[in-house]
Amino acid sequence: MSTHQETGTFGVWDYLVFAGMLFISAAIGVYYAFSRGGQQTPKDFMMGGRKMTAMPVALSLTASFISAITVLGSPSEVYRFGSILSLWAISYVLVVLITAEVFLPVFYRLEITSTYEYLELRFNKHIRLCGTILFIFQTILYTGIVIYAPALALNQVTGFNLWGAIIVTGVVCTFYCTMGGFKAVIWTDVFQVGIMVAGLLSVIIQAAEIQGGINKILNDSYHGGRLNFWDFNPNPLQRYSFWTIIIGGTFASTSIYGINQSQVQRYIACKSRFQAKMSLYINLIGQWLILACTVFCGLAIYSRYHDCDPWTSKKISAPDQLMPYLVLDIMRDYPGLPGLFVACVYGGTLSTVSSSINALALVTIEDLIKPHFRSLSEKTLSWLLKGTSVLFGVLCIGMAALASLIGFLLQAAISIFGIIGGPLLGLFALGILAPFVNSVGAFIGLTAGFVISLWIGIGAQLYPPLPERTLPLSLTTDGCNMTDFHHQGNWTTTTETTFSTSTLQVNSTERTPLMDNWYSLSYMHFSTIGTLVTVFVGIIISLLTGGRKQSLDDRFLLTKEDFLSNFDFFKREKLILNPQSYTKEDGGIDNPTFSYTEMYSTAESRKISGP
Repeated sequence: MSTHQETGTFGVWDYLVFAGMLFISAAIGVYYAFSRGGQQTPKDFMMGGRKMTAMPVALSLTASFISAITVLGSPSEVYRFGSILSLWAISYVLVVLITAEVFLPVFYRLEITSTYEYLELRFNKHIRLCGTILFIFQTILYTGIVIYAPALALNQVTGFNLWGAIIVTGVVCTFYCTMGGFKAVIWTDVFQVGIMVAGLLSVIIQAAEIQGGINKILNDSYHGGRLNFWDFNPNPLQRYSFWTIIIGGTFASTSIYGINQSQVQRYIACKSRFQAKMSLYINLIGQWLILACTVFCGLAIYSRYHDCDPWTSKKISAPDQLMPYLVLDIMRDYPGLPGLFVACVYGGTLSTVSSSINALALVTIEDLIKPHFRSLSEKTLSWLLKGTSVLFGVLCIGMAALASLIGFLLQAAISIFGIIGGPLLGLFALGILAPFVNSVGAFIGLTAGFVISLWIGIGAQLYPPLPERTLPLSLTTDGCNMTDFHHQGNWTTTTETTFSTSTLQVNSTERTPLMDNWYSLSYMHFSTIGTLVTVFVGIIISLLTGGRKQSLDDRFLLTKEDFLSNFDFFKREKLILNPQSYTKEDGGIDNPTFSYTEMYSTAESRKISGP
């Protein structure tokens, strides 16, 4: 590959394609702000009136799960660690099954609006508050990095204006979330997932043409050791293996799909439980398609640069810049196509950020404002929802600025869901699956899980695992034109390199057993540890504090009827609580179960406050 030309630059047509994507996204928000009278009630704004069908929700689930970190980060991970990441396909099946058959039946039956309402129903309002605060902190932090990371990668490779991209992304997301509410978020996601697929397919098609066909790409990858689909090493310290992806990946993704407000809000907005389950299963196909595209893009990058690694040769400064570097290399003769790829990346960013802003506004109103101000009118609630959407949009842009100062890794962004989402997953699992767990056990379990996972996460960032733990594959520069280098020298195989300004460099001879074992745990397992510690501690404490003496309504638990209902095709099952059974307060919580929630929570908190 010594004859590579310099990569292209971002041209007028590319900016027009990117601007077109932003304009259409904003236009969808304007449309839903005014169509059919606009978002007339808070429920319309937050949940689309609970009238959504499976297909748009499925595409929205796919789009909001796939951020720019997926589009840029997954191909670079395949380039460095191989096709073993394709095992996520199995993990996705487990995640969808668990979500559809364990969490969805309970959430849908209770007709909750905020996921964290369940925690008050099942435990008490203090645990609900803990769940809400952890979610808000996690989402703002993650969303800021989702905005900043792709902007930085594209800026360093294409010259795309860094802060212009960050501010435009935040403003457009905030605009259509505030104007069009939940329906605007759903339908912009549908549009953006189409852009993402188109962008990835354009890279695959052009790479296959330039490299001499798909067989040539696969052949190069095979000889470079990139077709390493199976590695059954049970060592949890290894970055990627069958077990770390299947077990760790399932826990991490379930903490997003199963209990994260951004995702749960979508499937419980469907008009029936059947539509809700179908949205999850259809979404599985979308996940597989995106995964296949990103894995193949990683193989295409390797085929193109297998003897002249751009990272080692200092043509790029971080692995997450590989995709934009490839795009400008192979698409420089096709005006508009680099713009389509940037639109693809920012489609991932917009969908994730808009989902986050919408979910943050909802939980703030439902969990932090409504319980204390029950007499708010629908008009006041609607204005509060719009105001909090703007507020969180500004906060996410501010967090992107903070991320630029801290220098987070993309891996750190993914780890956030493990550190915070894992303990939350354990908390919900305790509530739904363990009837003897009480509020004392739940709180102490959540605290223990969060402290342990945070300890590992911070330690892993300060003392990153050595290459013998992460096992990166070889990268060479034997075929590079040496005169193109900024620094002359004999470039050879690179090893794992850290590129976070916040990381402490520790010589391998100075590393302690704690660093080499506990902190070297695969980041895929952060969620696993957090969930298991929460569950284990929660069960032990509950048994010691009289949890078996409490009596619970079956509505708050997973029952065998929830599973058997999948086979009932001949009669419509009653899917929600009968709202006539309870009194609904005027101007209070929209959920017909909430008056029952308070009554139940008060009674239960008295029951289980002592052993």
